[in-house]
Amino acid sequence: MTIAVVGAVGWAVTGTAAQRAIEEADVLVGGARLLSAVTPTGSEAEQIVLGNVAEALERVAMRVDEGRQICVVASGDPGFFGIVRALGERFGPQALDVHPSPSSVSLAFARLGLPWDDAAVVSAHGRTFADAVRAASTCPKVAVLTAPDNTPAELGAALIKLGATHQHAAVAAHLGGRDESVCVTDLAGLAAGTWDPLAVVVLWSGLGIAREASLGWGLPSSAYRHRDGMITKPPVRSVVLGLLGLPGPRPGAPPVLWDVGAGSGSVAIECARLAPWMEVVAVEADSASAADCAVNSRSHGVAIRVVEGVAPECFQPLPDPDRVFVGGGGLDVLEAAHRRLRPGGVTVATHAAIDRAAAAASLLGNLIEVTANQGEELPGGGWRLLAANPVFVTWGTR
Repeated sequence: MTIAVVGAVGWAVTGTAAQRAIEEADVLVGGARLLSAVTPTGSEAEQIVLGNVAEALERVAMRVDEGRQICVVASGDPGFFGIVRALGERFGPQALDVHPSPSSVSLAFARLGLPWDDAAVVSAHGRTFADAVRAASTCPKVAVLTAPDNTPAELGAALIKLGATHQHAAVAAHLGGRDESVCVTDLAGLAAGTWDPLAVVVLWSGLGIAREASLGWGLPSSAYRHRDGMITKPPVRSVVLGLLGLPGPRPGAPPVLWDVGAGSGSVAIECARLAPWMEVVAVEADSASAADCAVNSRSHGVAIRVVEGVAPECFQPLPDPDRVFVGGGGLDVLEAAHRRLRPGGVTVATHAAIDRAAAAASLLGNLIEVTANQGEELPGGGWRLLAANPVFVTWGTR
């Protein structure tokens, strides 16, 4: 038993083998518009319209048992987020004879003149919209397959809210057809536009050529815009990230990290660089520092959510965290954040004063001092150390 699976582009079937599969089929399966476009004139083949996929596959199974010759027609590459997955699960891969055409994603990148071997592909079909948006926000170059209930405009608005940093957005619809359209805009234009809901949205920055990725942390303070030296220093930041022990990807809702008293956002940004699957929330009361945090996140190409508000009052609407870093605020802020941790979560805090560190250690259970003296070359040769004030770090699990 063989089921021919034919991909079409612009409703034209490419390849003689694919055309022969359609012409020789006793049963043609596909979307109504596609079937009407590719069915040969005078064909007496039975047609099964793919509306409810589960019901359609049961009808296909009945025809298989009857020994009928079946051809399933899909658009583009049916093995790329297409019907091949469902057919393979139902009948087994060995039962399929697949004839692909260019996928909608490959056509979209081709129309834009962009390579896509370094791009991610995210589907808003068959997953929660929030998960699709989160996945898209963390990729420097990505194609998103949208849907009637998850439209391009909704995608743009959600990405802006999340702090995505893509400079360009393109909406490609009806690729390969007479009414094909490709419109290039930005995230604001994407959110404000009226688009065909069944589209490929391509997001990228710069010229669309990915830069070499870096997994570095403890970056120099000069890598961040900050005021009056109000930034977690690189050696301390490295210790903090090690103690946080960032969680890996997981199914369902993404893990959440709070950076409370974020200042420049250096800790939040480095967490987002190392674990782009996390939802990172930076909480900052000072409006100028919150603005710096947003600028820094864009310059580092990561999506973090900046919440300008006074802690702990602003915690109420935030999702419960799996990790918390408290770089500013009193013991009441630390206690409130620690109470919101999910079971097994970790809180890390830094302190300049030993009395505050001791109180925090009584809550969290652990305390260390971090001192990193900077080397300086002497005019006559040799080196000396410039003494730095110690920083106290406390941490504990929920």
